[in-house]
Amino acid sequence: MPRGVPEARHRVQEAMRAWGEPADRVEAAALIVTELVTNAVQHTGTRRIRCRLLRVAGGVRICVWNRGKGRIPSPARPDDSAELLRGPAPETGGDGADDPSGCLPEDGRGLLLVDALATRWGTRAALAGRLVWADL
Repeated sequence: MPRGVPEARHRVQEAMRAWGEPADRVEAAALIVTELVTNAVQHTGTRRIRCRLLRVAGGVRICVWNRGKGRIPSPARPDDSAELLRGPAPETGGDGADDPSGCLPEDGRGLLLVDALATRWGTRAALAGRLVWADL
């Protein structure tokens, strides 16, 4: 895991605790920022990634910006997430057949986690890069 990911996670936890946020929201924010910063690290050609935590009406917004030019992820529709998590019925016997996580591709699980934890999330693209945000 790149050095910036745990640093971003730690800073989000510190800020939210200082704001008096409940422990479950602090941990949800920590997981979300971990996934978004990890995605930014994987999909950008530069080392410059910005992470910002904002207090907004009724909650907190996590913003991660990078200069990446790759495909911008789209928020999954509820039906898409449920189908990905459910996957095909597991087979009996064999290596790891009882493991439902084996039904999901390795990439893309992080955004399913963001979708499950955030009240809403989205992306914005510009010539200078892209922004992925999530609300708690």
